Amino acid sequence: MRILYGVQATGQGHISRARAMARALAPLDVEVDWLFTGRPRDRLFDMEPFGTFAHRRGLTFATRSGGISYLGTVVGNNLFEFLRDARSLRLGGYDAIVTDFEPVSAWAGHLAGIRTIGIGHQYAFGSGTPVSGGNMLSRFIMRHFAPVDVPLGLHWHPYGNNVLPPILDLPDQPRQQDDHVLVYLPFEDQAEVTRWLQQFPQQRFRQYAAGLACEEAGNVLLHPTSISAFKRDLASSRAVICNSGFELISECLQWRKPVLTKPLAGQMEQLSNAKALAQLRYARVIHSLCSDALADWLQRTPAAPPVHFHKVHEVLARWLAEGARQAPDQLAASLWPTAPGQLHTRPLHSSRLDALPSTAA
Repeated sequence: MRILYGVQATGQGHISRARAMARALAPLDVEVDWLFTGRPRDRLFDMEPFGTFAHRRGLTFATRSGGISYLGTVVGNNLFEFLRDARSLRLGGYDAIVTDFEPVSAWAGHLAGIRTIGIGHQYAFGSGTPVSGGNMLSRFIMRHFAPVDVPLGLHWHPYGNNVLPPILDLPDQPRQQDDHVLVYLPFEDQAEVTRWLQQFPQQRFRQYAAGLACEEAGNVLLHPTSISAFKRDLASSRAVICNSGFELISECLQWRKPVLTKPLAGQMEQLSNAKALAQLRYARVIHSLCSDALADWLQRTPAAPPVHFHKVHEVLARWLAEGARQAPDQLAASLWPTAPGQLHTRPLHSSRLDALPSTAA
């Protein structure tokens, strides 16, 4: 079995899932070639699990001050280069293409008529999944950004018969709780985030983002991006403040870390994640760096929900190595717990969202 595996590298979540899949695929009788797009090659780090990987420019969204910049997105992407890259990929000898919402590999497979399998959070957005912030453009992008023949979505709840639990990239390490709060808001102005946190000198924070120097700013310890250090501090944190990306919040749920989350403004996926988290009561949602909301959350940090996910990456790796023959609905049914008390909390009806204290900004 030979696979081309495309990964959208704009955010760390896609790469984190890919690392888990790479480890699970390594001992199996399957040959995998990796392709990463959406971020300059020199800004990729901790890529050892992928060996010699391919890279293309791809497509990505530009952000500014915690929101999507549509003008920056239009100016920053080159559609002609993207189409050239999709048409020029050499696909001879591949049995299938797998894409984690990566457009070059997805469109290359689509144009060449090669079976293309989507494994990612974006493929979970069917009719039963909570959606917020959607418009004609966002719906068009979701449908056409990385088209596939077999969509396997990932989410915190079985919203559809093709939806699996999250793929987790968590090391086996002790999780003795310290008193710091981990902060990862990579799309925000980092100086503004630091000032926001410094208003609470009694609480220690560890703030991570690309480009930060390793230094102390009062009660805030600043860190540059590092997978090993970040996972270590995540394991020992008492709670987490982050944007509403899927992967990090999945890791927080697995490790029982309370979450305060701010969705990226104008980004349908993150706004929809925030809506699902509020419905499931899995996190508290804010929509600005509000001092009152942070003060209330620090004073009354809720207990983390009792959630546990299977090792989805191991099951998916075997499924791929065996030719991906089992139907998605059967695969999904085998991965969600069904015993009493194990299945996730029933979502609340969306009309009750405004009554939840967890949605206060």
